[in-house]
Amino acid sequence: MSGPHDLFARYTFGHPERAAAELRAVLPAHVVSEVDWSSLRREPGSVVDPELRETESDLLFTARLHTGHSLLLYVLLEHQSTVDRWMALRMLRYVVRQVERWRQEHPESELLPIILPLVMYHGPEGAWTAPRRVEDLFDLPKGDEKWERWRALVPGFEYLLDDLTAEREAVLSARPGPPLARLAWLILRYGRTGALAHKLPEWTALFAQVQAAPEGAEHLVVVIRYLLWVGDEAVHEAAGQVLHSVLNEQRAEELMRSYGEELIERGRQQGLAKGREEGLTRGRAEYILRILTARGVRVDEAARQRILTCTDLATLDRWFDRSLNATTLSEVLDGLAQ
Repeated sequence: MSGPHDLFARYTFGHPERAAAELRAVLPAHVVSEVDWSSLRREPGSVVDPELRETESDLLFTARLHTGHSLLLYVLLEHQSTVDRWMALRMLRYVVRQVERWRQEHPESELLPIILPLVMYHGPEGAWTAPRRVEDLFDLPKGDEKWERWRALVPGFEYLLDDLTAEREAVLSARPGPPLARLAWLILRYGRTGALAHKLPEWTALFAQVQAAPEGAEHLVVVIRYLLWVGDEAVHEAAGQVLHSVLNEQRAEELMRSYGEELIERGRQQGLAKGREEGLTRGRAEYILRILTARGVRVDEAARQRILTCTDLATLDRWFDRSLNATTLSEVLDGLAQ
C-alpha cells in the first residue's frame, strides 16, 4: 500500500510538465539544452523493491535529444527518515534492471540508451551525506597514488541528487516550473520539520496560483489531503487558514471537513486492523505456551515474556510448529543455547 509521501510525490512529479521542472533544476546545463523537452513521456513500470515501497518510489521517463538519440530518465523519490549510505549501490542495481528491461524490449539494438539516475531526497535529518559514487563504497588501499590506481579498476557509477533539505526556501521558490511543482518542493522541504505550520501561511500566494492554474481545484485537494495526512494539529490549523484565504468560506469548510472525516475513518480502520493483528499474535503466543506446558517443557519467566511480547507472526508460526514436537525450550526459541 502506498504511503502519503509516495502518493503526493508521484502525483506531482509523475506529470511530464512538472517532471521536466524537476529535471531541468538538477541536470547539468548542457544536458538541459540538448533535450527535446516536448518529447518527455512517462513510462509505466517500477523497479523499486517491494519492501522499500513505503520509503521510496520511482518514476521513469523517456525523451529524445535534439540529435534524435533516446534518453531514459530514472527518478527515485526518497522518503526515508535516515540517509542511506548504500544508495549508490541500490541505484546501480535499479539502473541495471531498467537497462535489462530495455534490452528485452529492443532486442535488435546493439547500443544502450543514455540513462540518467536522479534521487530526490526530503528526509527530516538534514542534508544528504551518503556517497554518490559506487567507487567510494569500496575499501581501497590508502595513499593518494595507490587509491587513484585502485579506484580506476573498480566499477564506476554516480547518481544525480536533488537534496531538497539543503536548499534555501528562496531558491526553491525561484525554480522555474508550474505552481504545483514549486509548492510541492517547499512542502517536501519543510514537511517533516517543525517549521511547516509557520511556513504555510507565507505561501498563501503560491496556493492561490495553484488554485488558479488549469486543474487547480484538483491540485489543491491533493495538497490539502497530503497536509492533513502527514501534519500535526498545528499544520491542520495552518492549512485551514490558507484555504480560507484562497477559497470562499463554504468551500474551504467543505474541504477541511471532508478530509478530516476521511482521516478519522482511516485511523479507525487502521486501529481495527492493528487490534486484529495484536489479537492474532497474542493468541498464537498463548497457544505456544499451552503446548509447551502440556509437553512438560519448562518455560522460565524470561522465555515466557519473550513469547508473549513477540509481534512477528512468522516467528510465532515457526515457534508454534517447533513446539508440537519439542522436548526442550532450546528446540523452540531461536538463539537459545542447546
